[in-house]
Amino acid sequence: MSKTECFGLPFDDAEPEEIVQRALELIGKKSGAYVVTPNPEIVLSAEHHSALRQALLDADLMIPDGVGLVWASKILGKPLRHRLPGIDFASMLLEKLKSKQGSVYLLGAKPGVAREAADHLSRQFPDLCFIGTHHGYFSNSDEPFLMAEIQRSRPDLLFVCLGSPRQELWMAAHRSELPGTLMIGLGGALDVFAGRIPRAPLRWRRFGLEWLYRLFREPKRIKRMIRLPGILRAAIRERGRS
Repeated sequence: MSKTECFGLPFDDAEPEEIVQRALELIGKKSGAYVVTPNPEIVLSAEHHSALRQALLDADLMIPDGVGLVWASKILGKPLRHRLPGIDFASMLLEKLKSKQGSVYLLGAKPGVAREAADHLSRQFPDLCFIGTHHGYFSNSDEPFLMAEIQRSRPDLLFVCLGSPRQELWMAAHRSELPGTLMIGLGGALDVFAGRIPRAPLRWRRFGLEWLYRLFREPKRIKRMIRLPGILRAAIRERGRS
């Protein structure tokens, strides 16, 4: 699979169908496997957070998510050919997995959201088995019980929606405890799957403006959004050094 390096991170830069096929191949891996979907905010954080950076590097698939990464890669002279939002990747994977009657566990978000997401997804993919859910507000002392529950369930897919860097660090720490399971870090995807947050219209997504739509819907995200031009400044600095 083709890789493109940006900011020292080897992104899997391939057609979405190829990415999904590779993910399907990772299900059943004896040592466990996980997928990361870094956006510009995560990439910038990884420059100063060594544990997060290592968790990204150790992932079995690293999928570029965010139009800002595409812009930055062009500045670096290493243009990413493909961008695949995590939620689109997850939906494509569920579509393929339904023919295998696969099983899915949803972890993350506020109490009740994962259950709502499972209800919505089970209607959309009736051939899949949504075998468990748990909210993301668990403590370190809760983890042994949570892990035991997931291990008993033995899901093919585990959506880990804890926000970054928590979800990446969690997947890296627990991969060996979940043989046969493919984990995917998906941030706030459960809120979307549950129907609590609408996705941008397709036209907005095609032009890479989903972030702007989210900002209109959730003005409180402005504090996060104003940091995003930093990925372009970082690309300019790195291009200058090279």
